[in-house]
Amino acid sequence: MDRMINIAQIGVGYWGPNLLRNLILNKSCNVRIAVDIASERRKFVHNLYPTIAVSSNAEDVFNDPAINAVVISTPVATHYDLTIQALKSGKHVLVEKPMATTVAEVEQIGRLSKDNDLVAMVGHTFLYNPAVRYVKRLIDSGELGDIRYIYSQRLNLGRIRADVDALWNFSPHDISIIQYWLDNPHPTSVERTGMAYVQEGIDDVVFMNIKYPKNILVNIHVSWLDPHKVRCMTVVGSKKMVVYDDIAENKVAIYDKGIDRMAVLGEHMDFDNSSAATFNYRFGDPVWPKIQWEEPLQVEVEHFIHCIKYGTKCLSGVEESKKVINILNAR
Repeated sequence: MDRMINIAQIGVGYWGPNLLRNLILNKSCNVRIAVDIASERRKFVHNLYPTIAVSSNAEDVFNDPAINAVVISTPVATHYDLTIQALKSGKHVLVEKPMATTVAEVEQIGRLSKDNDLVAMVGHTFLYNPAVRYVKRLIDSGELGDIRYIYSQRLNLGRIRADVDALWNFSPHDISIIQYWLDNPHPTSVERTGMAYVQEGIDDVVFMNIKYPKNILVNIHVSWLDPHKVRCMTVVGSKKMVVYDDIAENKVAIYDKGIDRMAVLGEHMDFDNSSAATFNYRFGDPVWPKIQWEEPLQVEVEHFIHCIKYGTKCLSGVEESKKVINILNAR
């Protein structure tokens, strides 16, 4: 099926130009119109891509029967309403993260997309990152052994937002990655602790603790008030450990390190006797695998188009989005 997909984009602000560039580069896409309420953003699109129509009114998209799909890259509070309007007008949707702000809203999006046989996909871009997918293969192969715990840090100084807090800005990435690595389980508990220092009611730093089945612990630390830019996740397994550092040259490092209880001496365990048990300490050399790089956003757009053309299930569809939103809303 080689038909061209006519696409519109709503929102060409901070992240929007990256999406627009990848839509234009995709040979199966015909970008007909870009919508933004800011005149300077419309001028930006017109100067860079003069063949694309621009508008300040999203209704120009919803009322155009020739448009097959809509990409939404607007403030979080608008995601749900715009997605619902796009689906009601018979158009497939790729909406930037998060898909909505409540589980009920995501479920409504899911019902509409199913009833109208339309794709509803959220832009959890890191699921299309080759390094993240490499770690997924390591976990699935059993090379790391049983997963014991995962911790992530997504930190920097700025960019502070007023529409969402640091948790909703940053942690959808980490939560979606962890859910993907662990095959989308339901957590047994979620706790978050945050603090607002700069703007009242908007947390600048958040620590989230998640417990999963099989005794897997997760800690997520996000902040836009940190002296360091950090984009790092560590997975500790019973056999090996892996570090995924998104801003490092070698994004994945595998460590053959660990501690295992080997044997108990005597008939009964004696926790007061240090000689009652022996432990095996492993200190193997680290390995930095060579990973073939592709731009994640390019892969994401290709996946969206493939799902439209062939009716395949989205990797970052409604069900995956619903679990992420449920964790984000936990208190």
